[in-house]
Amino acid sequence: MTRTHRRARVAGIAAVLLLTAGASATAAPALADQPSPPSPAPASVGDVRFATFNASLNRGAEGALVADLSEPGNAQADAVAEIIQRANPDVLLINEFDYDAGGEALRLFQENYLSVAHGDAAPVEYPYRYTAPVNTGVPSGFDLNNNGTVGGGDDAWGFGLFSGQYGMAVYSKLPIDEDAIRTFRNFRWADMPGALLPDDPATDAPADWYSPEELAQFPLSSKSHWDVPIRVSKNKTVHFLVSHPTPPTFDGAEDRNGRRNHDEIRFWADYISGGKAADYITDDAGQGGGLKGGSLFVIAGDQNADPNDGDSTDGAIDQLLEHPKVNTGSVPASEGGAEAAELQGGVNLAHGGDPAQDTADFSEPPGNLRVDYVLPSRQIRILDSGVFWPASADPLSALTGTYPFPSSDHRLVWIDADVPGAKR
Repeated sequence: MTRTHRRARVAGIAAVLLLTAGASATAAPALADQPSPPSPAPASVGDVRFATFNASLNRGAEGALVADLSEPGNAQADAVAEIIQRANPDVLLINEFDYDAGGEALRLFQENYLSVAHGDAAPVEYPYRYTAPVNTGVPSGFDLNNNGTVGGGDDAWGFGLFSGQYGMAVYSKLPIDEDAIRTFRNFRWADMPGALLPDDPATDAPADWYSPEELAQFPLSSKSHWDVPIRVSKNKTVHFLVSHPTPPTFDGAEDRNGRRNHDEIRFWADYISGGKAADYITDDAGQGGGLKGGSLFVIAGDQNADPNDGDSTDGAIDQLLEHPKVNTGSVPASEGGAEAAELQGGVNLAHGGDPAQDTADFSEPPGNLRVDYVLPSRQIRILDSGVFWPASADPLSALTGTYPFPSSDHRLVWIDADVPGAKR
């Protein structure tokens, strides 16, 4: 299993980048001879396809992703781009997309990969793009893993070998309201009421794994939390709520990563609840509070938590799946996920969840899991949904493959949303 399942953390300083170009674009038409696409491209008035994809577009050194994307032909980026083209989402979150302050990787992936046809998959254009600093790889100056030394990825505010590794990116065919974006990268974990701060099992004191000095700076977000408003019509906005909580592993009895994962997920649960539940929340610009009542939203991202299996803290993802404001009436699924669990066997055969709903192909432990989510608000009707994980007999399975994966060990997850008031 790669570090993909258990990664997360975030930091950074200043600079938010929003790239826009031209007016809103329409979805690229589906090709008649396209072999077994995951679903027809959205066409009806009001339909918007939202997706999330942990695409593993991360590299081991700063600047390496920009170098890989600087010209066409990188095999992994080609596979990722073709998956996106075939799924053809209108609004897409990419997790594990290394951040660079100039936004070069964001631009180059569009120009050299998404805008280039792959086989019979048509190019897809995203005129609106957004990225911002994250906490991954930002040195804390503290011994956060309490191993007696300071330095390295484990002592960064979010695990990473350099600042911005494992970042995030949003691509959209619909306009982004840049003036209304809210980021929460600097929100302190200790400022969340009832936070599950970890205990040092070697002492009797509560919540003492981190020192008071560490907690005075420690951010909740292992990467970041962003509220990115998408204008689906002149007067209608959907809040695209994106994040990538830390994997609930790579720790010890103190469960520092599992607890942080739980509370990173809880953040969105409180944010969409609004009112008193969100009174404690302050964004990076100093504005307080959560989402206004009645707002439309879609929560997206690799949450690193399965409702039935894996290592996450009990009930972590249930904070969203059982939230009264979240529509969970349709669970994305695939034939490939069910087939993979059967072929790989092992712990997969003992899992309590439906393997058709898995979104990541992990080695043991923990085996394949459902960790990637696209969750709309109750007012949004889900017309269709899916996980891009073709069965092995499908030629498109070459894009997902088996280890070593041609694209990522995660799968793209999408929903077709009937958004009230949207006009396409």
